[in-house]
Amino acid sequence: MKNNVPAVSVTYAQSGQSNKSNELGMRPMQERAYERRGEQYLLIKSPPASGKSRALMFIALDKLHNQRIRKAIITVPEKSIGSSFADEPLSEFGFWADWHVEPKWNLCNHPGDGSKANSVGAFLNSDDQVLVCPHATFRNAVEKFGIDVFDDCLIAVDEFHHVSANPENRLGSQLAELMSRDKVHIVAMTGSYFRGDAEAVLSPEDEARFETVTYTYYEQLNGYQYLKKLDIGYFFYTGPYSDDLLKVLDPDEKTIIHIPSVNSRESTKDKIREVEHIIEELGEWQGVDPETGFQLVKTPSGRILKIADLVDDAQHRDKVSAALKDSSQKNNRDYVDIIIALGMAKEGFDWIWCEHALTVGYRSSLTEVVQIIGRATRDAPGKSKARFTNLIAEPDASEEAVTEAINDTLKAIAASLLMEQVLAPRFEFRPKAPTNEATDGFDYGDEGYDPSKTNVGFNEETGQMQIEINGLVTPKSEEAVRICREDLNEVIASFVQDKTAVERGLFDEEMVPEELTQVRMGKIIKERYPELDDDDQESVRQHAIAALNLIQQGKQVALDIAENDDLPTTGDGSDTEPRPNTALIQGIRKYTMDVRELDIDLIDQINPFGEAYSILSKTMSEESLKQVAAAIAAKTTRLSPDEAKDLAIRAVKFKKERGRLPSISAVDAWEKRMAEGAAAFVRYKDEGRYDGS
Repeated sequence: MKNNVPAVSVTYAQSGQSNKSNELGMRPMQERAYERRGEQYLLIKSPPASGKSRALMFIALDKLHNQRIRKAIITVPEKSIGSSFADEPLSEFGFWADWHVEPKWNLCNHPGDGSKANSVGAFLNSDDQVLVCPHATFRNAVEKFGIDVFDDCLIAVDEFHHVSANPENRLGSQLAELMSRDKVHIVAMTGSYFRGDAEAVLSPEDEARFETVTYTYYEQLNGYQYLKKLDIGYFFYTGPYSDDLLKVLDPDEKTIIHIPSVNSRESTKDKIREVEHIIEELGEWQGVDPETGFQLVKTPSGRILKIADLVDDAQHRDKVSAALKDSSQKNNRDYVDIIIALGMAKEGFDWIWCEHALTVGYRSSLTEVVQIIGRATRDAPGKSKARFTNLIAEPDASEEAVTEAINDTLKAIAASLLMEQVLAPRFEFRPKAPTNEATDGFDYGDEGYDPSKTNVGFNEETGQMQIEINGLVTPKSEEAVRICREDLNEVIASFVQDKTAVERGLFDEEMVPEELTQVRMGKIIKERYPELDDDDQESVRQHAIAALNLIQQGKQVALDIAENDDLPTTGDGSDTEPRPNTALIQGIRKYTMDVRELDIDLIDQINPFGEAYSILSKTMSEESLKQVAAAIAAKTTRLSPDEAKDLAIRAVKFKKERGRLPSISAVDAWEKRMAEGAAAFVRYKDEGRYDGS
């Protein structure tokens, strides 16, 4: 392992606002969601530990008592998450009712009446009002009883990213039918409103019917009382991963270890032996706790570690799983030290003491990675820092292994880029104009707002950054405005999952950045939002690229400042740790000052993956890095017909702006590339490659 350099490191303010409650017992996110309780279709985008489950309880009770909704059905992806919707005495905290689920109607715990689908039918005919069930049970019930039996019901879908607009996604298709009938209320909840397979969660038509409540990671983590710092890193190893595990695993940290999928190249194909090997690396086995089933391991220092093994599917796993769900031990930090899992302990798993989420091998999707990171982002007394580590095997000499290693590497980079967006303050971009005025609540630094300069304002309370950019296209339609305000992370998730874009951005030395920022991103926008006109599509593209590239540039400037020990001090000036939340903001401000005139053309000329490569070069061995670059270069091909067409469209735009076509002999690399694309487009068209279009 070359170097443990985090790809992402974020520091927060510890303001304590996230856990403060109003007179109804609602935390900030819950209060924000409750204000929209009258909406028929409500989408709550909020990170792990922000209180989505309780927010749903408040909203559901109001719908049942005040909005003529007769039943509330809460559906979750797996049974273990059903405990999040257990009874809560909300009146003790100021609300006007308590949350109660009859035990027989929590189908995540109760065996049900015959088939669980039949239990849903029995519930609909009962006098009780609340049912909790797995997604699979709800899907089966809809297929068995039809959609009309759910009229006047609230359907609450937890972990909504499991839904897809793809017709083959049963739950997604059923929700579309329910919305078409328009006689149910739907509350959708998710901490990551994007899928690992780049499919849309909802069709644009259905998504437009939802009112969205967004509570960002920044707001959540910035408002914690204890957790101050979060690091995210991907590191490469050679040989068995267990040999390098202790280089990143600190036994004194509360840790969830996810061992690799048995189908991955990191796996030894013997999951039981892998767990045994980890235990052997940690110390001397002392036996099993008879009450909890936890493995007891004595470290070289003499400490006894309590390790929960969720990998072994023998009979004792049920005991371990039940012990981890013991609500009486939720606030006991010493109850368990390390959890080892394979497919469990991911979304919805609530262990507030987790300080380190350590994952071996890349997981199946970006969504899964984001969910695993969320296991470590709970706030807890004495927990000032948390981290996520992804251990990935370096490629070996065989071409097949190199190809698989490249895919894992690109996915890990995509995850880190996406998490930088998720964890950062929200952007509000404005076109630069001399008539602009400073928006109240935004701090523009010591010099204040000056309309003659490019300005970066920051509102610490809302976690918004306001940035003025020359040449920025303003969104016109309501949908384009919503996308630019709410969905930039989802757009960026699609972009960083574009394998061709990541490969070329990292390893193609002849790549012109505009091919990524304009052509590749432009293609994604057109496919994702075909209903938008050309101007709105361009506006969304510009906003997404600006968000991605400004974070990358600001991060690099902040790192350069840190390396030069030129950071602002805290308190009495005795240390050089950056003030909470200021490093990235200061980095972006300094970058905009250095470039003098921040315009969209300049932003388009930045390779979005340039800073990711610098991290990669610090974590992967030079030999492996060359091997990956060579493997990618070997499969580089000429322009495809679609790429040529996209470049030709850019060439036409160039002619409208400049009064001439781009030149094949131009010094400017982007102009030359557009000319090459236009020529290829003509050639392909003559060859009949565009089906007459």
